[in-house]
Amino acid sequence: MSSIAKPDDKTGSPPFFSKQATVARPGFSRWMVPPAALAVHLCIGQAYAFSVFNGPLTKIIGITQSAPDDWSLTTLGWIFSLAIVFLGLSAAFAGKWLEHVGPRRTMFTAACCFGGGFIVSAIGVWTHQIWLLYLGYGVIGGIGLGLGYVSPVSTLIRWFPDRRGMATGMAIMGFGGGAMIAAPLSVALMNHFKSATSAGVAETFVVLGIAYFISMTIGSLAIRVPPADWKPAGWTPPATTTTKMITRNHVHIDQALKTPQFYLIWLVLFLNVTAGIGILGQASVMIQESFKSTVTAAAAAGFVGLLSLFNMGGRFIWASSSDWLGRKNTYFIFFVLGAVLYYFVPTFAQAGNIALFVLSYCVILSMYGGGFATVPAYLADMFGTAFVGGIHGRLLTAWAAAGVAGPVLVNYIRAYEVAHGVAKADAYTLTVHLMAVLLVIGFICNLLVKRVDDKHHMTEAQLAAEK
Repeated sequence: MSSIAKPDDKTGSPPFFSKQATVARPGFSRWMVPPAALAVHLCIGQAYAFSVFNGPLTKIIGITQSAPDDWSLTTLGWIFSLAIVFLGLSAAFAGKWLEHVGPRRTMFTAACCFGGGFIVSAIGVWTHQIWLLYLGYGVIGGIGLGLGYVSPVSTLIRWFPDRRGMATGMAIMGFGGGAMIAAPLSVALMNHFKSATSAGVAETFVVLGIAYFISMTIGSLAIRVPPADWKPAGWTPPATTTTKMITRNHVHIDQALKTPQFYLIWLVLFLNVTAGIGILGQASVMIQESFKSTVTAAAAAGFVGLLSLFNMGGRFIWASSSDWLGRKNTYFIFFVLGAVLYYFVPTFAQAGNIALFVLSYCVILSMYGGGFATVPAYLADMFGTAFVGGIHGRLLTAWAAAGVAGPVLVNYIRAYEVAHGVAKADAYTLTVHLMAVLLVIGFICNLLVKRVDDKHHMTEAQLAAEK
């Protein structure tokens, strides 16, 4: 399907939201693109701060304490899981559409869905209908997350072919850092709107929905794509190397699904995300239960914000480092170091050592974020850049699956442990040790990744026909 838009009958120029209307003019600086990506990713990164709403949402009726008809944590946990599921599904199905219509229309659609999802969720809180929160933040907001997530990635890879890791780090860095802003902001807004009859959650949802819609719309208007066959001045594509496995060929989006490399990298992402996302989704509650007499709700929100900072920084630092370490070696570090830290975290909690507990999770979350930022460059190295946006979108089904597996493991194992007499402070030990095992399995999957066989590569004629 051709991606060239028909000119507007009245003006002779392509429609405003078409891909052709976003092609950069001569002299455009590629460094103007990362801020546009960040305007979107800093907003949708709020998903990582959703745990600050879990406590107040269990007290919507009781206000100061949970009432019999209030929602439980296990019921609320599905909101975050649904959002991640629909993030992955929308990213997978929108891959080809993104390549056809371009990033501007995709990013604006994301703004409508993500902002609108907050408004629907606010109505759900006011009417105390959990299905509206599932629909609003989970489904509609999740679609906004997926569209907003993949929109800038392939664009930045094309603008920065000389530094793919750094480019994807910039594109995805904001998603990890969004919670650093959203966590304290959400707590402040809830405290501002809180009254004798309201926990302040619904009003906070409305404010956030409007603010995020405006910011994401600005990002969609600022985004630009490079002209066809554009290259940085003086840059020559590197020769294929054995250590970094960077190909100069291209694999079609549909053909990529016929390679073992796609599914091995899918498992690598799935296991890395599962090992982090469940803990991240319950970070605020977890640290308060692990250090019940020491950590307040405000301090827990600060912990969530700190994790967000490392999540964000790790995306840029680890992805940039992968440009010289190689993507495969970078993931080896994630899996080995992550497994060791997960194994020792319960020991730190039992010893009452908050500093080592927090530091361990900060490092883990830096690698968790780094895994997200490194994987698009990993895909570009393996399958080429022609269809990396669509391939990346399909790979994010691993995130959708992990969005269910991670929180379910954490929430339900915790509930089982507590129900059988385990103290809340010790209820996460089995879970985090299981996470260490998952990372060991991820190490093995990454070890098995090899070059894509030549039979999957497109010919010059096939590539030209697709363009």
